[in-house]
Amino acid sequence: MTRYAALLRGVNVGGVNLKMPAVTRTLEQAGFTEVKTVLATGNVLLTSRAGAAGVRTTAEKALRDEFGYEAWVLVYDIDTLAEISAAYPFERDAAGQQSYVTFVSDDGVLGELAALDAGPDEKIAAGDGVLYWQVPHGSTLDSAIGKTMGKKQYKSSTTTRNVRTVDKLLRG
Repeated sequence: MTRYAALLRGVNVGGVNLKMPAVTRTLEQAGFTEVKTVLATGNVLLTSRAGAAGVRTTAEKALRDEFGYEAWVLVYDIDTLAEISAAYPFERDAAGQQSYVTFVSDDGVLGELAALDAGPDEKIAAGDGVLYWQVPHGSTLDSAIGKTMGKKQYKSSTTTRNVRTVDKLLRG
């Protein structure tokens, strides 16, 4: 059995409002064990015998069937999530800055995002299957990444989390 973090895209921030107890119940009914949500923004810890791709497929289908929305889920085993967090290349708690990780399941999309022209106050760095970025507080939606992430073509293969949220997932 492997412990995974399932990151649901666009939950409780863009019109898709899900109650976390209902998400937990739905994923348990789909066959996952030790299901636990972290915060109310689509962060789920769960255990499964399936690989990450199998967890993603099963979770997306269960959420679509139960809640009737176009569910997209990115899945990482806990060791991989720890490596992603440890590799964050910028000062994690820089004063006046928001520190993020954009998880990307498509290498082509990662390349596109990494090639964006960052503003003077924005930092972007590609990692292994992720894009690390940092922007001043209050400018996330106006940043190069923020403006790009809302486009439809990126919804199925990306989701962003604050570094603090990633660390909360790792603490379980």
